[in-house]
Amino acid sequence: MNTDLVLKNVIVVGTGISGIGAAKLLAEAKAKVCIYDENEKLEYNTVREKLDNDDRIEILIGKLDEARIKETDLLVISPGVPIDSPLVERFKEENIPVWGEIELAYRFEKGKVAAITGTNGKTTTTSLVGEIIKAYNEKTFVVGNIGNSYTKEVLKTSEDSITVAEISSFQLETVYEFKAKVSAILNITPDHLNRHKTLENYAYTKGLITNKQSKDEICVLNYDDEMLKEFAKQTKASVVFFSRKEKPNVGAFMQGKDIKYTDGVKEYHICNVDELKIIGVHNYENVMAAVAIAYNMGVPFEIISDVVKAFEGVEHRIEYVATKKDVIYYNDSKGTNPDAAVKAIEAMTRPTILIGGGYDKKLPFDDYVKAFKDTVKLLVLIGETAEQIKETALKYNFNNVVIVKDLKEAVEYSAQNAKEGYAVLLSPACASWDMFKSYEQRGQLFKEYVKSL
Repeated sequence: MNTDLVLKNVIVVGTGISGIGAAKLLAEAKAKVCIYDENEKLEYNTVREKLDNDDRIEILIGKLDEARIKETDLLVISPGVPIDSPLVERFKEENIPVWGEIELAYRFEKGKVAAITGTNGKTTTTSLVGEIIKAYNEKTFVVGNIGNSYTKEVLKTSEDSITVAEISSFQLETVYEFKAKVSAILNITPDHLNRHKTLENYAYTKGLITNKQSKDEICVLNYDDEMLKEFAKQTKASVVFFSRKEKPNVGAFMQGKDIKYTDGVKEYHICNVDELKIIGVHNYENVMAAVAIAYNMGVPFEIISDVVKAFEGVEHRIEYVATKKDVIYYNDSKGTNPDAAVKAIEAMTRPTILIGGGYDKKLPFDDYVKAFKDTVKLLVLIGETAEQIKETALKYNFNNVVIVKDLKEAVEYSAQNAKEGYAVLLSPACASWDMFKSYEQRGQLFKEYVKSL
C-alpha cells in the first residue's frame, strides 16, 4: 500500500468513471478525500450513489473557496478536465501537485504494465492484447480509456499480475512516475486540437508514455508513421517496430497476406489475414502491434496466434449490426475523428451509404471526403458539423449529400435509399457530445434503430 497519502488532503475533480474510481482508491489509502464538481445542477445524491454511499468521501458541488484550495496537498483530475483550465491553474499557482487517474493508480501498482496509446486503434489493440495476455496469465487487468478505471482495479494487482492500459492523450498530460514494461504508440494523426492546439503538442503528449522508460523497457512503434519513425530516435526505450510496408530489424510485419514477427534472428509465422475475424488494413496494423506487445510481455507465439485468430473485435468499431434486405449495417461510432472514419470507409467492400457528423473538434474533413472514392454513394449528415462536412464534400464535387435532424432519421433515410448489395456505415468522424452522452450511447442507439427497421 502506498502510505504517502495517509491523512493528506486530496481533491478529486470530476464525478465520472475515473473520478469515482480515484476517490474510492484514495479513501482506501486513508487520504482525506473530497470529490468535487463545479456543475451546480449536479444532484448530491446521484454522486453519493455512484460512491456506494462511502461516507469517507466528502462531496462538494459548485464553487471551491480559497481556503480549501490552500489546504490541499494533491489535486487529482479526470481526463475531461484540461490542465490549462482556470481551476487547475489556480492549484498550480499554489504549487500543489496535479495528478491524473493513471498516475494515481500507478503509485499502487504491484505488477507489470503494458500501456497503449495512439490516435486510432487503441481500444481494439488494448482489447486484443488483454485477451492474449489473459490466455497466458489469468491475473490480467484491462484498464484505462477503455472504460474500466485503473484506480478501480489496481489494489487487486500483485507481483505476478499484468495490467494492460489504454491511455489517451488527456490522461498522458498528467503522468510523472508512470512506467510501462512495454509501451506502444500506434499512430499519430490530428485529433483533439481544440485541447492540444497543435499537432506537435499532441504528438509530444503521446510521447510522454515512454518518459520514464529506459533501454531495459520496450516501446512498440509504427514504422510506417513518419512522426513515430523520428520519435524512435529520441526515446530512451528499446524500440520494436511493426510495419505493413517493410520488414523491420526487430518486430512484426506483413509478407503478402501473412503476419510475421522477427526477433532479429528468426522469423515466426503468426497468421494469414484471411484467418482473422476483424476486417480492414488498419486492423492488420492493430494485430501486428498486439503481437509485438504481447511477445515482449513474455507470451509465447503459439498462444498469440490462437487468440489473434479467435478475436472478434470491439463494440462500436466497424461492428457488424445486421443485414436487412441484403443491406449490411455497420456501427463505427468509435470513429470520432476523420482519420478513424477513413479507416472504416477503406474497410468497406460494398457500395456504401455513410452517416457522419457530430461534435466539432475543430478538425478539417478533407481526408474524410477524399476517402469516399467510388465506395461512398450517399452521405447523410447530422449534428454540429453537418454544414461544414457538406461544404467540404461539395468542394470535392461530391454532391449526393443530405442533412437530417437526428440519428433515427439518418438510419431511416439510409434504409430507404440503400439498394440491394449496399452497406450502411455509421462512421461520424466527430465526437458525440453535441447530441449524445458518449460514442457508446450513439452506437447503441444506431443499433437499436437498425434492428427496429
